[in-house]
Amino acid sequence: MVPLCERVMAVFAESLPQYRYEIVLIDNASTDGTRAKIEALCAAHAHVRAIFNARNFGQFRSPFYGICQTTGDCTIPLCADFQDPVELIPSLVAEWEHGYRVVCAVKTASRENPVMRFCRTCYYRLLRRASDVALIEHFTGFGLYDRRFVDVMRALDDPTPFLRGVVAELGFRMTTVPYTQAKRRAGRTHNSLLSLYDAAWQSFTAYTKTPIRAVSAVGWLLLLSAVLSAVLLTVRTGAASHTSFLWQLPLALFLSAVHLIALGVVGEYLLLLRDKVTQRPLVVEERRLNFDKTNDARDA
Repeated sequence: MVPLCERVMAVFAESLPQYRYEIVLIDNASTDGTRAKIEALCAAHAHVRAIFNARNFGQFRSPFYGICQTTGDCTIPLCADFQDPVELIPSLVAEWEHGYRVVCAVKTASRENPVMRFCRTCYYRLLRRASDVALIEHFTGFGLYDRRFVDVMRALDDPTPFLRGVVAELGFRMTTVPYTQAKRRAGRTHNSLLSLYDAAWQSFTAYTKTPIRAVSAVGWLLLLSAVLSAVLLTVRTGAASHTSFLWQLPLALFLSAVHLIALGVVGEYLLLLRDKVTQRPLVVEERRLNFDKTNDARDA
């Protein structure tokens, strides 16, 4: 957190000295000494503010909530691992000054694992083609959001927000800025295979009807196949051959697999519906720092 804040301050002092700004840090119940460093930062700088969450609320909810707590004319979310280049801030602000309400930073290249990069590309393209809105490939949420967009975000009242989908759905005047994603400078990602799977399903169920429609289509095809098979067996005379039993087992396994997949897809949509109707808060705060102080410095 400290190196990131220092770099942000340097960028504003060097490239954007005309702007006043605040830095809002949101901590997902870290246990590695980060909170002590954040407290020291807040004590030294009145325009550095912090929110300590009661627990880790995940990669979608916490950033979304953090953006909604900002008060400036625009907001730029950054990850603390330096994979979002701080040096891109002036370019984002320049596009905002040209009248764009949302400026999306898009990864045109990455220094991450090539296999992971390939998997992400496949995921983005599949989601884009299946989605009901025009999602942007390799857009992680890093970018600039005008205050009017942030006001709409606050009013959404969505307990499971998917920021990339919200950006594509709301229709504000938008542009993109390319960048190359760097490797993580410090720390390790907490995104396990299970959490990535959960995030992928959340995005699919939130912005596409394709999975549930595909399951329905497969069901109708199986029904048609069953009817045709029954007709053929009825027309055919004579006893079934001794090999017919051998085909029953794989057929039963296939039908069982389709049935389980269908239940799984329906279950994902029911989970999404459950999360929306329970109206739980995005996050639960443990405490705040410096939100009661006035920000009267430009780059102090």
